Amino acid sequence: MISVYSVSLGCPKNRVDTERLLGALGTPVHPVASMAEADVVLVNTCGFILPAVEESVRTVVEAVDEISGLARRPLLAVAGCLVGRYGERDLAAELPEVDLWLPNQSIETWPDLLARAVGGRMTGVTGAGTVAPGYAGGTRLLSTGPSYAWLKISDGCRHNCSFCTIPSIRGAHRSTPAAELEREARQLLGMGVRELILVAQDVTAWGGDLDGASGKGDLRPLLDRLLPLAGLDRLRLMYLYPAGLTDDLLSYLAAAGAPFVPYFDVPLQHAHPDVLGRMGRPFARNPRVVVERIRKHFPDAALRTSIIVGFPGETEEHYAALTDFVVETRFHHLGVFAYRAEEGTPAAAMPDQVDDKVKEWRRDALMEVQAEISEEIMESYVGQRLPVLVDAPHDEWPGLHTGRTWFQAPEIDGVTYVSGAGVVPGALVEADMVEARTYDLVALAEPED
Repeated sequence: MISVYSVSLGCPKNRVDTERLLGALGTPVHPVASMAEADVVLVNTCGFILPAVEESVRTVVEAVDEISGLARRPLLAVAGCLVGRYGERDLAAELPEVDLWLPNQSIETWPDLLARAVGGRMTGVTGAGTVAPGYAGGTRLLSTGPSYAWLKISDGCRHNCSFCTIPSIRGAHRSTPAAELEREARQLLGMGVRELILVAQDVTAWGGDLDGASGKGDLRPLLDRLLPLAGLDRLRLMYLYPAGLTDDLLSYLAAAGAPFVPYFDVPLQHAHPDVLGRMGRPFARNPRVVVERIRKHFPDAALRTSIIVGFPGETEEHYAALTDFVVETRFHHLGVFAYRAEEGTPAAAMPDQVDDKVKEWRRDALMEVQAEISEEIMESYVGQRLPVLVDAPHDEWPGLHTGRTWFQAPEIDGVTYVSGAGVVPGALVEADMVEARTYDLVALAEPED
């Protein structure tokens, strides 16, 4: 048995990579709460933007400092996007205390590399052998509790947005075959998970690169396998590129019904065609088209998006048009980010860079607009009785738990604070919405009369 202290930074895809790695080592893994107890300290890093790079480096340095004073020093392994972005050679020169670097361009070799490194220190640990992407032979070591799990369906990206580093870090788009994903989904449901959340850099691109595919993504063959699975109460799709949300796919989803939930996470990034053109976004430059298309099939859909303000060349007119679009569309959930010039991206070299103070003001002002919209939407649910999937006990209030309705995704959206009959982690309870906050709901679960 290997005792492991692990940290996953950044997006849910990184968390899945960590869970798959630890489940595929070929020997039992015991998670521990401190580095002093560990045989292995694993840091899975993010390198998407500079603040993420800084957080990743800081986390690794803190781990180096902590384990250096231990009587029994654990092996320190660093994985993920930081390694993919800067390379093992340069990082090793700056951080020679790291024992093993795991770049995400060769993620399929991680279990074997880590098992061999640990086996060099411990008896009874052998290499796991090279496995296919998706680690189909292993059982994931879940870190999300009993209610939900992320299911990463592909890696890399086929797009070339001018502001993004992902293609250079994670490589070209690579779909995991449907049979492997179905097997993994069955394992997760067999562990008691009730909600599966499909994630990728672009979920709608899945399948376009598989044998016999046309080059265009088509989720339907994968969903045909996943939607009927026993024990699946919710299936949520995250990060749906606008161009992939075709009428054919939306008609399919509308006909499928539950357990699919009509929650659409569509990264629009902006609303003005001039800015979208400079961004190199891979879809027609009018985001209203995709919003109208979704609502034609799902009039009551919950919409989430992410927006970048202060992109090079963004004028006051562009920003005003973006604000009008947000007010008009009334997203359930909105993330707003001030543009950062990332080294090596085309956008970093563009003229007309926007002043940092202007970017920050635009971000804060747009979030104030969204806060009012969100509060109104949350208030509209008060008095309704809705299913709540219970995630975890509240840290401070005994008897209170955090959970989510169908229009709340874990870790990125607001939550529903729920108490009452049958409220335990992993339960799906009917609850009355009794109070609304800006982004959250408060609910009471009681048996129906």
